[in-house]
Amino acid sequence: MRQNWRELLFLHWAFAPELIRPLIPRELELDLFEGKAYVGLVPFTMTGVRPTGLPAIAGLSSFHETNVRTYVHVDGRDPGVWFFSLDAANTIAVRLARGLFHLPYHRARMFLERERPGPSDQPSPILYAGVRRWPAPLPASYLIRGQVSGPVRPAVPGTLEHFLAERYRLYTRFQDRLYQGQVHHAPYPLQPATVLSLDENLLAAAGLERPSTPPLALFAAGVDVEVYALRRL
Repeated sequence: MRQNWRELLFLHWAFAPELIRPLIPRELELDLFEGKAYVGLVPFTMTGVRPTGLPAIAGLSSFHETNVRTYVHVDGRDPGVWFFSLDAANTIAVRLARGLFHLPYHRARMFLERERPGPSDQPSPILYAGVRRWPAPLPASYLIRGQVSGPVRPAVPGTLEHFLAERYRLYTRFQDRLYQGQVHHAPYPLQPATVLSLDENLLAAAGLERPSTPPLALFAAGVDVEVYALRRL
């Protein structure tokens, strides 16, 4: 498939590994940075979603999405993403993703809007909001207001920012079988960001108690993505 990911806000919290380990399949190992596990909450919007070689379809190819995720690997290699949940504002996309990719997608009402610029030269804040409709666990919602706070700085390998953002594999499980998927895109044009307000219970719906500390926040205007078929491990 081809997809365009836009207006991404990466929010991450550090967790003790023993709190995350019971929530991922036994075949996977947690990918740690300096001994810590990380959980991310990532709202964004998608455009141009389509099978390779086919045009985008109005009403189906553009929708908002938000995921809750952590980071894993297999026997010390192939670092990737494990999704606790993915919420999307498109019923057909949710049903297809659950059926074809065996990912924990949920149908949600979602909102993403860049606010009008104020009188200063500060970047316009962006408002992200969503309420999960089905399936459970419920309730699950979020209301986030974020703002870019610095210039574009692509992540440097070996840094925490690179560890969190530059992930090109995903893992999922279906009927006790583990699968790996792969995506390809240019490095994210990352920028530091500030969280102006945050109200969410998506992490709680995933069985996680969100730390009281503020999240590490990063923003990316967007990347164009190639998505490849799952393969069984």
